[in-house]
Amino acid sequence: MEAAATNQSVPTTSESQQQNASYPHIFKPLDLGHTTLKNRIVMGSMHTGLEDRFYNYGKLAAYFAERAKGGVAMMITGGISPNREGWLLPAGGTMNRKTDVINHQRVTRAVHKHDSKIVMQILHSGRYGYHPFVVSASAIKSPIAPFKPRQMSIKNIQSTVEDYARCAKLARQAGYDGVEIMGSEGYLLNQFLSKRVNKRTDEYGGDIHGRMKFPLETVRAVRAAVGDDFIIIFRLSMADLVPEGNVMDEVITVARALEEAGVSIINTGIGWHEARVPTIVTSVPRAAFTDFTAEIKRHVSIPVMAANRINMPETAEQVLAEDQADLIQMARPFLADADWVNKARNGKTDRINTCIACNQACLDHTFEHKRSTCLVNPRACYETELVYNKAKKPKKVAVVGGGVAGMSAATVAATRGHNVTLFEAKDILGGQFNYAKVIPGKEEFFETIRYYINEMQHQGVTVKLNTKVTKEMLDKGKFDHVIIATGVVPRSLEGKLEGAELPHVISYADLLNGTATVGDKVAVIGAGGIGFDVSEYLTSKHGQPLHELGEQTLKDPSYRPKAQSIKAWREEWGVTLDTDYQSDGGLQKPEPITPVRQVYLMQRTKGRLGAGLNKTTGWVHRAHVKSHGVMQMAGVQYEKVTAEGIWVTNPQGQSQLLRVDTVVVCAGQESVNDLMPNVGDAPDAEYHLIGGAKLAAELDAKRAIRDGAEVAAQI
Repeated sequence: MEAAATNQSVPTTSESQQQNASYPHIFKPLDLGHTTLKNRIVMGSMHTGLEDRFYNYGKLAAYFAERAKGGVAMMITGGISPNREGWLLPAGGTMNRKTDVINHQRVTRAVHKHDSKIVMQILHSGRYGYHPFVVSASAIKSPIAPFKPRQMSIKNIQSTVEDYARCAKLARQAGYDGVEIMGSEGYLLNQFLSKRVNKRTDEYGGDIHGRMKFPLETVRAVRAAVGDDFIIIFRLSMADLVPEGNVMDEVITVARALEEAGVSIINTGIGWHEARVPTIVTSVPRAAFTDFTAEIKRHVSIPVMAANRINMPETAEQVLAEDQADLIQMARPFLADADWVNKARNGKTDRINTCIACNQACLDHTFEHKRSTCLVNPRACYETELVYNKAKKPKKVAVVGGGVAGMSAATVAATRGHNVTLFEAKDILGGQFNYAKVIPGKEEFFETIRYYINEMQHQGVTVKLNTKVTKEMLDKGKFDHVIIATGVVPRSLEGKLEGAELPHVISYADLLNGTATVGDKVAVIGAGGIGFDVSEYLTSKHGQPLHELGEQTLKDPSYRPKAQSIKAWREEWGVTLDTDYQSDGGLQKPEPITPVRQVYLMQRTKGRLGAGLNKTTGWVHRAHVKSHGVMQMAGVQYEKVTAEGIWVTNPQGQSQLLRVDTVVVCAGQESVNDLMPNVGDAPDAEYHLIGGAKLAAELDAKRAIRDGAEVAAQI
């Protein structure tokens, strides 16, 4: 039976949030002597994949121009190599020849039209390169790259210094306002700075004074090549987070020497790519490392830039107000929303499309050698291809389903001028995102739902909650287009597993929407992304049980669960709380964790659990469930569920009873698409199928949001 339609306005964030006062520290100009930055926000370097091929520079120019138009003071390009040995990938982006200048001028001219500055990052990959020409301080292979490097000779070092200088000089000719010399994240210069890789006994090795010789020579050569009226940023690793990493005294020594050598700004780098401590995933608390930046700021007189997990204006403002830094670098937040700065300036913080630090469409794409984009903003890096032009003739559009696919479609269609009505069967918007957002460490997912709710209201989308749509309703509505975004439902094991109908067998949806509770011992069936999420939810110490919060709290778009504290997070992952740390790389022994409950995570297939998880975040999830005592079982067959627990057959063929109080089923989803016309039907409206309704997959928000945007851009 059809539920009563409601035209109630969907609640938005509080008035105090909507009417943001200006952020005085963010919007205070910064005088660099020869030039001035109009505000304190810098877009950090991200490798998009467009830098590597000259024929993509038109797209790259459009990408940067949109963010310059959005109000950012300065941007830093993806890494450009000073020579062939420094390539990240074979035939990667370079600035070695006059012909390179012509391509890069397309970028700088596009940016300067919008009163923004742009800096080119010079990045030598060292032993992180994916090609056979890799070099490093010593011939020590990286654990994350395929080739063992050749140790650089002194002649090789000196020629590379010249390559940096030539690269910077060409960058100036191309119209760049400066260069950033990449000296962190475990790339070449960082490899020289740290005794982890630098085992040399010549003048470029030994103590920190020898190890920093190459980076300092590079800075001096670059300064000599470009003159005094050119920005030089050095990205310095302030906490290596690897064994044999530098201690803070050494970092300070390098920072002071960089200032003397002619650096304009010191940028923050945190952790090497091979570090076993997450630094930018969503579970890392906001501004988790700014105290390291503040420590360096106390020892130099040039501006220092904070970075890592700063994604909203209130966080950036606080860091600046507390004098922890002079500038704020954000990278992925500008993939998520090119207009971040202008929205903050104009009191529209509630309309910022927040970066949720999922890494699924940016860094994961980079490691897969694909063009980067953004899960919450599929236009990122596709500005010339996914265009939201105003419709020539507004049409009447129905969107059925209020998950992220449906909200994406509704928002884009309304932006283009269409008359849009969104129907949702439940009394809450967000769909499967409502399950993801309550996982401890995924609190940022609330922000995406908040963004879409506010954006739909601003764009005039009519939202009807509690409305179960029928084909008859759609026919009577005389819509020109109907977008089916009805999503997925959890796959049930009833009829497939004996005892699946018992009350202590629940779906992940029932667990994560707060309608079901669990006991002290739990078996999780299915070790995909949802199985790992559920295991983390069941074992995390921070966070509040959903049944204690109440339905209305979870439906309030302004509600934000309290994230794990920086102190607790650092203790769990083994990162020192001492900013003047004397432990290698800023590491300390992680605090032992007493599991909240006993969890068994099981899968039928053999091999490592979580093998299909994303590269940049999967290892974090695997480390979390391991440290929280989750028993991981692969290659098991499920026999039956009884009142005592679940019987399984282990890989050795032995029958085994797991005495558990609850069984949570995370065995996939099934599409809901019964509203799509059948073959032979001839509806008046044109129908479109998107998101989970089109293809059931594990919380595939990246595809869902892109589906919605692409369909809405075409109608």
